[in-house]
Amino acid sequence: MQSNGTIESRGLSLPSYLARPAGRTEALPGVIMCHSFPFGPFDARHSASTFPELMDRIANELGFAAMCFTFRGCGDSPGDFSVQGWVDDLRAAIDHMIAEAQPTGLWLVGSNTGGSLAMCVAADDPRIRGCALLGPRADFDDWAAQPRKFLDHCREVGSVRTPRFPSDFDEWTRELRRFRPVPAAQRFAPRPLLLLHGDDDESVPASDSRQLAESHGAAEMRVIDGAGHRLRHDPRAMAVLFGWLDRQRLGDE
Repeated sequence: MQSNGTIESRGLSLPSYLARPAGRTEALPGVIMCHSFPFGPFDARHSASTFPELMDRIANELGFAAMCFTFRGCGDSPGDFSVQGWVDDLRAAIDHMIAEAQPTGLWLVGSNTGGSLAMCVAADDPRIRGCALLGPRADFDDWAAQPRKFLDHCREVGSVRTPRFPSDFDEWTRELRRFRPVPAAQRFAPRPLLLLHGDDDESVPASDSRQLAESHGAAEMRVIDGAGHRLRHDPRAMAVLFGWLDRQRLGDE
C-alpha cells in the first residue's frame, strides 16, 4: 500500500496514508478506512492497496481528512493476525488520526472483518460519530469453532508469519469469541450506522448485516443486487457510501 506515514501499535509500525483536500489546512471531519481479512496470499500482500486512491477521492470530493492503514500481518505491516491485535491497531489508528488531523468529528468505514471490528471498537469509543460497514460479519464463530484449521489458513494466506505464533493458542482462540459485533451494534446506537451488503456475497451472507441492523434498531441498510463480497470495487456501493458520508459531513457543519 502506498503510504505517507506510520501508526505505532504496541511496538509495531503500521504503514498509513492520510489524504486531505487540496489547499485545505483547517480542521475537517475525519474518516478511517479498515480493510478486510485477506482471502489468499495475494490479498495478504496487497491488503488495502487500492485504499489510498479511495482516500484521495473522499478527501477531494467530500472534504474529509481520510486515512487508511494496514493491520498487522497484512501488506507491509509487521506482526501476526489476532483479533485483539487488530482491535489494538484500530484503537491506535484512531488516536493517531485525532493527534495528526484534529478532526471536527470522526467516522469509521470498514470492509468485512475490518468493518465488524470497527463496530466493536466504535461501540465503546464516544469519539466515533458514525460507522459504515461493507459486507460485515455478525460474528467470528466459524473461525472459533475450528481454531486450528483457521490458524493453518492464516499461515497459508500469510497473515500469520511467525513460526511459533501464537505463544498462547488458547487465548488467541478465546479472542475469536470475545468481540461480538451484534451486541456492539446495540451499544453503538443511536449513532448513525450504514450497512452495505451484496446479495451474491458467497463469503458472508446478507443475513449477517441484517442481524447488525436489527440489533442497532435504526441502521440504514442497503443490499446491492448482484454484488458479491468486494463492495469496495462496486460503483453502486461506493455511490451509496459517498452519499452517506456527505450527509454525515453536512450534519457536522
